[in-house]
Amino acid sequence: MDFDEVLKEVGAFGLYQKIIICSVLLPAALPCAFHAYSQLFIAATPQHWCRIPELEPWTQDYIQLVKNLSIPRDKRGEFAQCSMFARNYSEMVRYLEYRTPYELQREQSAKLLRLDQEAVVACQHGWHYDKSMYPSTVVQEWNLVCDRSYYVTLALVLFGLGGLIGNYVFGYLVDLWGRRPSFYAYLLLEIVACAASAFAWNYYSWLGLRFIVGLTVPAILASPYVLAIELVGPERRVFCTIVSNIAYSLGLVLLAGVVYLVRDWRYLTLAVSLPLLMLFSCFFVLPESPRWLIAVGQPKRAARILKVMARVNGVHVTRDFMECLYERLHIKQPLETVHYGILDLFRGTNMRRKTLIVTLIWFANTSVYVGLSYYAPALGGDEIWNFFLAGAVELPTYLLLWPGLSYFGRRWILFISMLVGGVACVATLLYQEQADVMLLLYCIGKMGISSAFVVLPLLASELYPTVVRGLGMSFSSVVAMTGPIIIPIINHMGQQMLVLPLIVMGALLIVGGFASLFLPETRGKNLPQTLEEGEAVPLSFLLCCCVENEPKNRQSQNKRLGRNRQPEEAANVYHRVGVGGPAACKIVCSICKKEMRTL
Repeated sequence: MDFDEVLKEVGAFGLYQKIIICSVLLPAALPCAFHAYSQLFIAATPQHWCRIPELEPWTQDYIQLVKNLSIPRDKRGEFAQCSMFARNYSEMVRYLEYRTPYELQREQSAKLLRLDQEAVVACQHGWHYDKSMYPSTVVQEWNLVCDRSYYVTLALVLFGLGGLIGNYVFGYLVDLWGRRPSFYAYLLLEIVACAASAFAWNYYSWLGLRFIVGLTVPAILASPYVLAIELVGPERRVFCTIVSNIAYSLGLVLLAGVVYLVRDWRYLTLAVSLPLLMLFSCFFVLPESPRWLIAVGQPKRAARILKVMARVNGVHVTRDFMECLYERLHIKQPLETVHYGILDLFRGTNMRRKTLIVTLIWFANTSVYVGLSYYAPALGGDEIWNFFLAGAVELPTYLLLWPGLSYFGRRWILFISMLVGGVACVATLLYQEQADVMLLLYCIGKMGISSAFVVLPLLASELYPTVVRGLGMSFSSVVAMTGPIIIPIINHMGQQMLVLPLIVMGALLIVGGFASLFLPETRGKNLPQTLEEGEAVPLSFLLCCCVENEPKNRQSQNKRLGRNRQPEEAANVYHRVGVGGPAACKIVCSICKKEMRTL
């Protein structure tokens, strides 16, 4: 069945699709961007130093004097954040009480402050925090510093673990319930849990609620994106992908603006959650995917949506449209609902290989994208500006990708993007002492991974068949979510070596980039509907000529999948699907056709 041909008859990209994309797809990027990265500011760690109760009266007016009296300096000449001098501060206070303000200032260079040989101990009475950037954060409120600094990393790890579990569940819901109800179920859970975390009474209650938010964040963008891809024709999939990523990057930029205006962590939590309730105003506007409805055996519901689509797009359809629809889609009567599982992604050789390769690349992209976003504050300077810059540099890449994906295809752009981003990250090893060059290489790496993240979901959505598209993309994304669980730990280790996380992420990108060369090109191809159609799409020419070595396996595989094509027909399928479109690949396809005729 060819749904794309039916879609052309009611308008493959008319007013109806534009309304859905503008009213739902664009705003739907905000919850993911807001909730995924607001934790960097909610749990930001400001500059801090040991609190000395005896010196409290002088802290406000003579903070530099108090630090000189009580805090040692490290090798770089900066005040230590987790240690203090072991001194008799009560005696020191009695000495200071008889000094005038002028004398107190002069004491900073006097013999009293020459404490190089003094014993140093860990903070005994808590900490003071620099509140010039953030008046209140989770770290300040519950003292998550020094020997408890790993609690901040633990929160990011559990947040990523929640995303892994949530994606797994979401993969079934999006193909079992449909795109529309699963999106709003996750959105409601996300908003409620995030808003409730603003009222957390201790670290563990806040951690539990953030875990629930993590269940929804990676999956919240999948439903409207998949729905948009399935509502338009093949020539407009690039548009939907670019627009979705532009909206996501704008969400990051907008988050930086929200953080600039709202610094208190409780108010910030409410500011990034409650306004998203407005997305429920689109509940009755967002349709279910007619492509999915047909795939699961509900053609009547699909026909009603297609009729509305045709009416809004200004296309006239006949009264017997439903009967014609059944005939065009080779449906004699409504089918029974068929449920698919993860094992269906691995039954055929081609599907198994494509699933594994897509999952590997998705893991690399997710790990590096999240890792670079988490890494922005480590660059030094203004953390909010760094985060704003990390989101803003993504936008120019989309202007280049828009025509590139239409004219050059998906596979090579994915490879070049990942390779450039990976080399830029690894190159930071050579310039770790030059802050400006480090920032430039970081921005190049961020642009590279952003480009790859545009191409990969598009390529994956065009490779996975409709009946398992949501499940397949969710499976790859579930496995990829192990990356954000590991990356915060690597970033935490980077406190000792600043460029270590960048080197690890760069190497991962390079490996994923070369793996992308094995995937087939999907530009201009119809979306596969069934598992059989998905299996008929081969890998790239690097594996195309291996068919001669496995004729028996392919025949048994075809039998299992219920396909009974003749060799010539199978060869024509290979030629029609192609391996990227370039003229050089036609020679490979002709070779494959000859080999298929010998079977």
